[in-house]
Amino acid sequence: MHALAYYVPAAVAAVAFLCRLPGLVRDRRDPLMLSVGGLLLIAAAVFCLAAPPTIAAVNDVTGIPNFSAPLVYSVLTAFCASCLILVVNWRGGDPRAVRRATRWCLGVYSAVVVALVVLFALAEAPVERLRDLDTYYARTPFMREMIVLYLTAHCVAVVATTVLCWRWVRHIHGWLRAGVVLMVLGYLLNIVYDSVKFAAVLARWTGRDWDWLSTDVAPPVASLSGVVIGMGFLLPMTGQRASARWRAHRTYRRLEPLWRELRDAVPGTGVVRMPRWSPPELLLTQRRADIHDGLLLLTPYFDADLRRRAHATALRYGATPQEADAIADAAVTVVAVQAKTGRPPPFPAAAQGGAPQPFAPERPFDLVEVSGALRHPVVADLRHRADRQESVAAS
Repeated sequence: MHALAYYVPAAVAAVAFLCRLPGLVRDRRDPLMLSVGGLLLIAAAVFCLAAPPTIAAVNDVTGIPNFSAPLVYSVLTAFCASCLILVVNWRGGDPRAVRRATRWCLGVYSAVVVALVVLFALAEAPVERLRDLDTYYARTPFMREMIVLYLTAHCVAVVATTVLCWRWVRHIHGWLRAGVVLMVLGYLLNIVYDSVKFAAVLARWTGRDWDWLSTDVAPPVASLSGVVIGMGFLLPMTGQRASARWRAHRTYRRLEPLWRELRDAVPGTGVVRMPRWSPPELLLTQRRADIHDGLLLLTPYFDADLRRRAHATALRYGATPQEADAIADAAVTVVAVQAKTGRPPPFPAAAQGGAPQPFAPERPFDLVEVSGALRHPVVADLRHRADRQESVAAS
């Protein structure tokens, strides 16, 4: 269970990195994409290296007790630098100021990494500790300074990142906002992690034993933090994709009445059938193409006078001008389909003052609105009139 507390967030960060990898390869010169990719990769490395089984394996391979300590702390410090660099690039601004801030972060945290390695080299830590190194060596010269240094560097970075992200939340919306809010929650958990660790170390300095805070409380908090931050990075991308697919599927379904109206009357409409498991965007594109092809073939049968009548009738029904346009377009489409299939018009030619006057639409039909308007009473009345004319003609 203790190992899972580390490997699960490592896996989440790795998955988030892999999801971002295509964009990273495509925009490999983009500082923002590089910052996101670097942060996720380093976060996965932090949790993987901090797991007790990994710590034991690294110590065994190197033959140096507690060699994993400076390694994990150095990678964690690199994660801190990545957080700050990401926020700097996210906020944007003067490119020279962004580059200057990036170099400053790299310089400061690189110096911290060097200091961590030097302090470990100067310290004496012969007893291997897999889970409680921070408290076990809290009063050991140089180890004490190394522990305080990495916690301080981590705390400064997460506090600064939390503040900057929270300020940014007010200026963004949608899935990106939700993702950044999750990231803020994750960084707040990091602050809790640092507080717990500091409390356990300070307790050792004052002769108390609060080691359970470091060994039992801090790891689950860090694990939850990693998962939340990883989800924060995943949410904007996956949420936008899911929303786009849902909108495409919804539009695809809403266009079905119009597609069916044209399919049986216009040869060639809907001939190309795609598997149901095809991406919704592809299915929608195919359905739109089918409908446009059908409407193009019906253009000679569109009746300008009928459209004016349907538009006026729709307005009397209480429709808005936009709704009346869709109802009128649906009406001429239904009548054009009937004319194309050889059925008599809903109004006798004499009542219309002659043959129907064809017209070309001045604007593209709003396909979704027209598809929904096929069920409107004005259109239904035209269908009934056509049915009555067909019955009269048949008798």
